[in-house]
Formats: sequence, structure tokens, C-alpha cells
Amino acid sequence: MQLHCGLTEKMGVYFILISVLTFTSLSSSQECTRELLENVDFPGTDIKFEYSPDARHCQHLCTQHPSCLFFTFVRPEWTTDNRHFYCYLKSTPSGEPNKKTALIGVTSGYSLKPCGPDPQPCLSRVYQNVDFLGADYRTLFTADYQECQRVCTKDPFCQFFTFVNPVFTPEKIRYKCHLKFSWPLPRTLNVNRKNGVVSGFSHSVQLSQFSDTECSVKLFPNTDTMGGAFESQPAGTPEQCLAICSAHPKCFYFSFQSNDFTCKLKDNPNDLLMKSQQGVTSGIATHHCQQPTGWANVPLEGVDFQGSDILFELMDDAETCQKRCTIDQHCQFYTYVNETFGDPVFRRRCYLKRTTTMPAPPKITKLANVVSGFTMRNCI
Repeated sequence: MQLHCGLTEKMGVYFILISVLTFTSLSSSQECTRELLENVDFPGTDIKFEYSPDARHCQHLCTQHPSCLFFTFVRPEWTTDNRHFYCYLKSTPSGEPNKKTALIGVTSGYSLKPCGPDPQPCLSRVYQNVDFLGADYRTLFTADYQECQRVCTKDPFCQFFTFVNPVFTPEKIRYKCHLKFSWPLPRTLNVNRKNGVVSGFSHSVQLSQFSDTECSVKLFPNTDTMGGAFESQPAGTPEQCLAICSAHPKCFYFSFQSNDFTCKLKDNPNDLLMKSQQGVTSGIATHHCQQPTGWANVPLEGVDFQGSDILFELMDDAETCQKRCTIDQHCQFYTYVNETFGDPVFRRRCYLKRTTTMPAPPKITKLANVVSGFTMRNCI
């Protein structure tokens, strides 16, 4: 079989590093190629795989991934094994596939990074007999899938949905509309203390939902909230932790631990019990309002946003690095290595970074008599 299943983690890291080192020259030389190549495989050189309902969605995933340059998508009619809806993200030092081979049941294509602005894509298509499995946070009953999609579009937390048709078995879940969540805002996937570096965010990136109503923000310094967390995320500041908590439909309040940059999301709807704790800041989620974003303009000294690199360039100072990130349509956050860093090889490097923010189901499978699709907010 020609289609590769993905490389080991070590090889994946190798290709990510190679892509970072070569992206600057590639981005200026690559042409914008929107066309999809049906029944063509780009074998090997896998970075990772994600689930996608079709090749266009896979192409957008590749575009938003920091180092993906091209991809191969396994269509639902693939018959060799059960790897349907697999989206293989790929990269090479040259920026081109090492091989192109004919293979029935797959579609390949290129990242849209060279094509100009990178808005959140409008994903208007719906998928019959396809289940977006998992990520549910709310269910209700609707008359049809169109109403389910309208509810998803109006709900600020909903990124995609699955609707159960009126002929589904068992009968008791017919007409059920499952609203589903994936992270809509950029997240720093690894945050660490490191001497000689400065990190921060693009001043043009959207870090919270837009609203005409200003939020009333409540933070509690040196205070921890009682109870366990349903999820933990890295964050650079308590304010970023607030933005993360507020973006999640289950999060009611949070605790941010400054010693290890951990944002603990908590979902107890009945009690909010606090205790004094040095180095911990707690807060309450805000919804349907505009959060202040001034915190994102403040550089973080001695903080490393590790990984998620698009590219690096040599800069004279952290302020120039921040400005470079702000004007780059793909950059969401950055790390700058200053002249005091221990290893002189890395000094003056400005690393531009991003993570995927488009709706991405955690798993996709075939299932008769259901309909799945995405929010239409990006289509309005």
C-alpha cells in the first residue's frame, strides 16, 4: 500500500524543525495552489494526521498548521482499510512532495499559506451519514438538521454539530441535535520559564469573542478555588487563563498557577469555595461580553512559548519581533531570544508562532441516518 500511516514522533519532530528552518525561503517561492488532486497520493513525510470530513477542510487544517506544506486526505470511499476521513499533514525541506503516485480513494493538495490572508474559513457544507464523534457539550431536539445548524450558529460555543435523522434507530434519540466544541482561540501549547527570552502575542490576533458589551472582570490574586479541574491548559498570564476559561462552555471559574503556568478550568455550578494560596490567581468566566485585551500587549520577560513555530528571523530586539508578528497574517504569538541568552547560536532569533483555531472534530466516522456540519458564523 502506498499511503503511509504516519511517521514516528521523532521523525515528526525532525520534519517540523526542517520546515521551521526553511519556511522563510519557501513562502516567498511557493505559488498559490488551490486545486485538489483527486486519486493522487503524496506518500510519506507525515507530520501528523487529523480527522477531516472532506479534502477542503483538510486543506484548511494544513494551512493553519505551523509547518504543514501539503497533505493527503483519505476519502470515505477508500476501501483498503478503515482509515476514512484521515487528513495527513506533510512537509519536506524542499517544500514539494518527494513523490506523487496514483492511488484511488485519496485526494492531495497544498497549503494555502502563499495565497494571501488567512481568514477563518466558511464551512457551509453538511455531511450526510457522517458522525462528528465526541466533543458534545449540549444536546436538544430540533425539527431538522437546518434548525440544528442554526442553533449551533447562534450559540457562541458551538463549532460543529451532528443531527440524528427521523428514521434513526433507536427511536428515542431521533431529532436529537448534538452541539460540539473545539477551541476557537489561539492557545500557547507549552509555556516555560527561560532566562534570556521574551514572549508575547500579536496585537492583531483575536483572543476573545467580540461583543459590544464590556465585561466586568473579577480576578482574585493569591487565591485558589477548591475542587478539581476538568481540564488544564498552559497559559502565560491570569488574563489569558480567563480568556481560555471564558471560551469553554463548561468552564465557570479557574485557577492560574504562576509557578508552572497552568490554567485549571473548573465546572462546579453549585459552589465557589476559595482559600488563600500564594502564586495562584483565580477568576470567574465572562460570557457574551468583550474582555479587555490590553494584557496581550505586554511582553513577558523570561517566558518561553515553546513550539508551534512558523519560522524564525534575526531581529535586533523584542519590540521589533512583536511588530513583525503583528503584521504577519499567520502569526498569533512569538518568542524572542535576546543577547543575554546562554547559547550564542540562538541569540537575536524571533520565532513566529501559531496554532489551529478552525473547527476540528476529534473523530469522524460513517453512521447512517445522521447529518453533521459546522457553525455558519464565519459565513455571515
